[in-house]
Amino acid sequence: MKAPSLAAVAVASIGLAASAALLAKPVGITGDLMGVTVMHNGQKVEIKRNQDNKATVNPAFAKTSRPCPPFCIQPIVLAPGVETLGETEVLAYLKRMSEGDGSIMVIDSRTPDWVSRGTIPGAVNIPWTALNPAKGADPISIGEILTEKFGVAEVEGLWDYTNAKTLVMFCNGMWCGQSPNNIKNLLRFGYPSHKIKWYRGGMQNWSNLGFNTAKP
Repeated sequence: MKAPSLAAVAVASIGLAASAALLAKPVGITGDLMGVTVMHNGQKVEIKRNQDNKATVNPAFAKTSRPCPPFCIQPIVLAPGVETLGETEVLAYLKRMSEGDGSIMVIDSRTPDWVSRGTIPGAVNIPWTALNPAKGADPISIGEILTEKFGVAEVEGLWDYTNAKTLVMFCNGMWCGQSPNNIKNLLRFGYPSHKIKWYRGGMQNWSNLGFNTAKP
């Protein structure tokens, strides 16, 4: 039998590649949304999902059985008045931020060693330890975060939350206590619960759904 020519092999290879491309289906966020562009560290970043139909779970989030405590499963409702969000709601807040809505802040509550591995584009890192008096956070530094970052006003020694930002907080996922710690401390400081949102799925769900991340 005569061996196929190089040209025939090349044509066949192109045909296989074209067939594979046709078989690979786009991975959207919703049926009519492929991506969301946000600002991260002064640059535009498009949030989208991994387009590889054969992509699998990130090994960093493949573990099923972390010791509890401290890695105990968090409830769906963290505190009265605090809304629990999914990915599309988080994306909507990120989009509003990127369009200039300064009344919103998306916060990665994890410690810097976790954040350095990648965070949600558009998020700002405020570690849970920075708002936790039990971890050494002093009243002055906490007050500076409230006033300089969250838009809280100090009036005659009291906190005025009239113009406080809506905070969307997350950490590593449903087994992580870092964003719950931030949220519970803010509530103790009097932060209005309706201005606090919680992305319970955090980085585990974000990663498992194939969303891209950004460096802090």
